[in-house]
Amino acid sequence: MRDLAKYLEAYPTGMAVAVVAAEEPGRPAVISPHGDRSFGELNTRANQLARALRAGGLGEGDGVALLCSNRPEFAEVYAATHRSGLRLTCINWHLTPEEAGYIAADCEAKALVADARLADLALGTAARAPGSAVRLAIGGEIAGFASYDEVLGREEGADLTDPVLGATMLYTSGTTGRPKGVYRSRTASATIRTIPVYGYRPGQDVHLCTGPLYHAAPLAFSLAVPLLCGVTVVLMDTWDAEETLRLVERHRVTHTHLVPTMFHRLLSLPPEVRSRYDLSSLRFVVHGAAPCPVPVKQALMEWMGPIVYEYYAATEGTGSWVDPQTWLAHPGTVGRPVDRDGLRVCDAGGEPLPAGEIGLVFLKAPEVGRFEYFKDSHKTAEAYRGDYFTLGDMGYKDDDGFLYLTDRSANLIISGGVNIYPAEVDAVLLTHPAVGDAATIGVPHPEWGEEVKAVVEVQPGVAPGDELAVELIEHCRARLAHFKCPRSVDFVDELPRQDNGKIYKRLLRDRYRVAMSGAGEQ
Repeated sequence: MRDLAKYLEAYPTGMAVAVVAAEEPGRPAVISPHGDRSFGELNTRANQLARALRAGGLGEGDGVALLCSNRPEFAEVYAATHRSGLRLTCINWHLTPEEAGYIAADCEAKALVADARLADLALGTAARAPGSAVRLAIGGEIAGFASYDEVLGREEGADLTDPVLGATMLYTSGTTGRPKGVYRSRTASATIRTIPVYGYRPGQDVHLCTGPLYHAAPLAFSLAVPLLCGVTVVLMDTWDAEETLRLVERHRVTHTHLVPTMFHRLLSLPPEVRSRYDLSSLRFVVHGAAPCPVPVKQALMEWMGPIVYEYYAATEGTGSWVDPQTWLAHPGTVGRPVDRDGLRVCDAGGEPLPAGEIGLVFLKAPEVGRFEYFKDSHKTAEAYRGDYFTLGDMGYKDDDGFLYLTDRSANLIISGGVNIYPAEVDAVLLTHPAVGDAATIGVPHPEWGEEVKAVVEVQPGVAPGDELAVELIEHCRARLAHFKCPRSVDFVDELPRQDNGKIYKRLLRDRYRVAMSGAGEQ
């Protein structure tokens, strides 16, 4: 059975995986370094876990916290919670116990499911979330946690007779403050509406998951949507550029989700490595999460073909979408809104601006499934202007309604009263062959308020130093107005970065401001 419509009809009860399992139980669902699952096995174990959580006292609307690497059990927990009316919060396992514990407590988790590889973090999280009475350990032992496999083994695997659609409540990354839970009571209609753009062919296509599943984009684009469509998902444990190419060839991958940093690193592979692998199966490369320099995306499509699709979205909602042909005709755009009136560029008060003027980007909230920040009505109200909300991103629309992002408002540099958008400078720096990655920030200046500084990771084999710093500044000055260009360049071994490719510019700015403040006091 390869009828996508039947899968989508089952989604509002959370049982789409069960429909696939009933028709083709042996079809591969998950392939990973930590084990594989067919759709039949995934469905059986999801039913067992759903019953185990109910037996542990969890009911519709209760919270489940998950600390797990990219392995098949992640998909099982997702499927189980989404057919039993539970609210799933996936936690970044790179956090400290205090940070992870805050999220587990704030989301009111009544169950904590943890990967034994993360035992120390799991114990620290559990200590700060006493409400998590049900505690399950995946793939090994954690003191005070029951064995995930043993608990599932005690339950029946037949389909639930009373399924209820659950929800995912993820937390914002915290790049602009304390993480906030983004909650929607109903998400079925929004998810189903976005499915057709991916062109999935059930039983034929294979999706490669390149990022950690606790992030919103990998979870949605690389697990939830493909499995919902009956598509096989290949999980990477950690991302590596050449390994990505190897997996595409080995599994005949048709779809994958990447971020611009990955584009740049793939393009930085030696030509003989890039040509070693057969990538002809790839039909969809989907990206978002961070601004992508135009030359980088153009180079990727010159290599792989016009198969790169882009979205503008965040945990809170989706703004726009652009296919490769449209993007090539409008380089740099992140597309037009899915709905005609779904996006506005406004001033700080929420008043629409004319085409070409840079302002805050506002997205229209759906009529059903509007987000709210969990237990924080004040922050929710701050985000909304009537039926629209903003993520703090800045950009402009052209005369044809295409959106172009400039940067986040929090990253804006104001030097001598002039606005400078760091993403524009980053894009130019990334065209220099010595640059592996770059982050442009504003640092304090006694006269101008802020001055422009570039912080750079160099490519392997490149020696950083004063000579290269001067060369990079001149590279920018040849391509940008001089007031936008870095006044100084620093080199680092590694920029502070999230696993989805976003650079922690706030953390980088804070480091420099603290260092410069200390220097000024001496």
